[in-house]
Amino acid sequence: MTDSVLFETLAAANGKSIGIATLNAEKKLNSLNQDMVALLTEQFTQWQQDDSIACVWLQGAGEKAFCAGGDVKCLRDRIDEVGPQEALPYVQAFFENEYRLDYMIHCFAKPIICWGHGIVMGGGIGLMSGASHRVVTETSRMAMPEITIGLYPDVGGTWFLNHAPGRTGLFLGLTGANFNGADALFVGMADRFVPSAQKHTVLDTLLQQNWSDSAVENGALVSAVLREYEDLSQLPAGNVREHYDLIQSVTDGDTTAQVVDNILAIESDEKWLQKAVATLKAGCPTTAHLVFEQLRRGKKLSLPGVFQMELVMSLQCALHPDFPEGVRALLVDKDGAPKWQHDAVAAVSPQWVDEHFQSPWANGENPLADLS
Repeated sequence: MTDSVLFETLAAANGKSIGIATLNAEKKLNSLNQDMVALLTEQFTQWQQDDSIACVWLQGAGEKAFCAGGDVKCLRDRIDEVGPQEALPYVQAFFENEYRLDYMIHCFAKPIICWGHGIVMGGGIGLMSGASHRVVTETSRMAMPEITIGLYPDVGGTWFLNHAPGRTGLFLGLTGANFNGADALFVGMADRFVPSAQKHTVLDTLLQQNWSDSAVENGALVSAVLREYEDLSQLPAGNVREHYDLIQSVTDGDTTAQVVDNILAIESDEKWLQKAVATLKAGCPTTAHLVFEQLRRGKKLSLPGVFQMELVMSLQCALHPDFPEGVRALLVDKDGAPKWQHDAVAAVSPQWVDEHFQSPWANGENPLADLS
């Protein structure tokens, strides 16, 4: 059986090494599963404590994707098999372990370079967003498309969407719109654009650096190397910056229904906008409310607070019918015809939305309360 994550250490200068982690499920676009999360957590913990490791390089196998998202099909299968309540411990372990890994990456004591090539969606963005050095290429195609399956932009989405300029994060969360390397730089979800052809040269140059025992100094070395190989002349045209004023206008509403109506009323010949509108129109009405509300409630939350709130939301999505139904329609039966609980955003009650933010634990103690 092939390991789902490959690890190696490459000898560098001054007796230091670079840890290489490769998501190794190329045929599944390196989609993140529980085994991969466990392996990454264990190895990253060791590397963080190993003084010989100067930095970490995180990548995906193959040319098509860094990571296309999390393996949510296994959650729907368990819910379908034993029922929502009985499946809750399994669902909790899935999301809790993933969020702990994402949080570890955010707080990692050494530089992490994430090579975000190809498809980077959902759980892939969760891995990438916390890295100290997030690299995109001309092939990068990113999205938080959870509205298509009745979930919401989790894995820290409350944090990074709220930190995007203006209300672009709200627009991307509601529409699940694809965005490229230029867009990722603009919205603050990437740090450098490096052409894919330079990948091995960048890694070879990193191996030759004069590494020290200081994480701060080593982080500066990584930044200098990436800056050297950045080539903005090859940057593709972005969409978010181009349509920033329109995005600000249509997302200027006091309720979810107002904002959704504004977006659905967009008339444009631009294919990117047309696809964004179509995705929202076909998407889960409950998710639209969750996106609006998670960003409102999470605006002033700390990073631990974000992951704690998202764990509540994710478990509640598993207890409510839209998420299993959305996964069924997209990934199981693949009929593309989900039967959402509500036929329109305006039909969703405030009580229904609020249920998704209520603690599912009898004692009210959040399992991620220990994050700090």
